Amino acid sequence: MEARGLSCAGLSVGYDGSELIAQIELEVRPGRIVTLIGPNGAGKSTILKTLAGYLEPISGAAYVSGKPLGELSSHERALEMSVMLTERLSTELLTCADIVEAGRYPHTGRLGVLDDADRAVVDEAMRLVAVQDLADHDFMHVSDGQRQRVLLARAVCQEPSVLVLDEPTSYLDIKYQIDLLQILRKLAREKQVAIVMSLHELQLARIVSDEVVCIKGPRVFASGTPDEIFVPEVIDELYDLPAGCYDPATGAVSISETRM
Repeated sequence: MEARGLSCAGLSVGYDGSELIAQIELEVRPGRIVTLIGPNGAGKSTILKTLAGYLEPISGAAYVSGKPLGELSSHERALEMSVMLTERLSTELLTCADIVEAGRYPHTGRLGVLDDADRAVVDEAMRLVAVQDLADHDFMHVSDGQRQRVLLARAVCQEPSVLVLDEPTSYLDIKYQIDLLQILRKLAREKQVAIVMSLHELQLARIVSDEVVCIKGPRVFASGTPDEIFVPEVIDELYDLPAGCYDPATGAVSISETRM
């Protein structure tokens, strides 16, 4: 049986030949959500960019559906994987619908012409993410949160088997954060999409994840189920917090007057 999902073996990542994190072992199976957490600058985005093929690995390899990522053409990669990173997308005179439609281009012919079936997928993705009312709006003139949802709709309508997201809840208020995570759970469960992402919000990561990977220092600090990771001894050390700051019952970090 063909291996599905996203995996890496002995993967070391970094920039310009300089290693940041070494010996990463990761498997994201269909229908599962794996979330990277850790301090700012720990290397979560670097890992995701390497898994997405935007950065060359220092050593090791990533695999999509059992195939080495580096051996796939850009078109083959786009058919398998959709990527949503934190970089701002600059466009000229493109509507939100135009941005979402771009997710269908891997499935169209050389001319990139969408047929009725493609447009139905676009419409469904925009309804799923609740951006259908923005269809005719200039993408550069909507709010950051609305752009984030439009980009998610683009990723959804690409119909990937693997979805890579870097801080997808950025710029979203709590309602849309919850909505987005519910959408991701639906994609994982109903469409059997393998999802790997980074999150800063620990409470959300605990709720949505099947597996959590902690990034700190030159190697993966810890990995496991949410119940295994979201305990004071792991979170306090991961974020260099004073003992007892993290409350696993609420998922919150407390600040006492004696620490200020």
